[in-house]
Amino acid sequence: MFICSRNNCRLNLNHSFIEKSFNSWRPNRFVPVSTSISTTGGTEKQNNQLVPNYIGGRFVDSQGDSVVDVVNPATQEVVSQVPISTYEEFKAAVSSAKQAFPSWKNTSIATRKSVMFKLQELIRRDIDKLAMNITTEEGKTLKGAQSDVLRGLEVVEHACGMATLQTGEFIPNAFNGIDTYSIREPLGVCAGICPVNFPATTPLWMFPIAIACGNTFVLKPCEKYPGASLMLAALAAEAGFPDGVFNIVHGAHDIVNYICDDDDIKAISFVGSNAVSHFLDFDAPSYYIICCVNPVDF
Repeated sequence: MFICSRNNCRLNLNHSFIEKSFNSWRPNRFVPVSTSISTTGGTEKQNNQLVPNYIGGRFVDSQGDSVVDVVNPATQEVVSQVPISTYEEFKAAVSSAKQAFPSWKNTSIATRKSVMFKLQELIRRDIDKLAMNITTEEGKTLKGAQSDVLRGLEVVEHACGMATLQTGEFIPNAFNGIDTYSIREPLGVCAGICPVNFPATTPLWMFPIAIACGNTFVLKPCEKYPGASLMLAALAAEAGFPDGVFNIVHGAHDIVNYICDDDDIKAISFVGSNAVSHFLDFDAPSYYIICCVNPVDF
């Protein structure tokens, strides 16, 4: 656990830093949107391929003016386009999570636990669909993609035991006439920043535990592989997550900056490379924003 300074927790990366510096034969992956028919072969925004955000329990198309192509590595086909969401769309997701928090934190642990049981059941039901999406977007074998989902599913199963994980402590007469006790309370709106390598595992590392503890959540998936996160959002809604408890906003480093700078976000979970973690600069504990940093070298 680290404490993150809002003043220093800022990611200033250009796209060339995020992408490895080698000559790629893939199509252009990060381009401005053109609303007119291109005569130069550039990538355009295709509404039938555009990946939506998930805000307030609804899938909502972004009005952002840039997209990132999601390319099937086996066929080089553009299977979808991820929008670079606007600041207003990000704030809408945070506001939705903030509005849902008072009701959700007062929902009984037994109810939250039953929702997690339903979520793990639905993930098992749709594991083949999730695996196929990961294979299509990222190029993993189907067996590897299934393992990706199963690793995350273990965390959902852990969240099903929230009744015992949420217990506090009570010590009677710890000192003369003094009892001591501790209680566990949700923080509020939490956020997650996902890396490139495990499209299902890392979201499931983040939001099930946070939500089972009574928090609400805003997830920023990797802009290269968004499909698994959106499928998990649909399953979460089917499992009984109330509107606004879980939200997804797509984008690149600007969304990371918005997350780190937002006063309404009380905790951040980040998984990624050491290079990116250095930009998040967790060295000035001047704000109560708790960050679980799991650096992974790619």
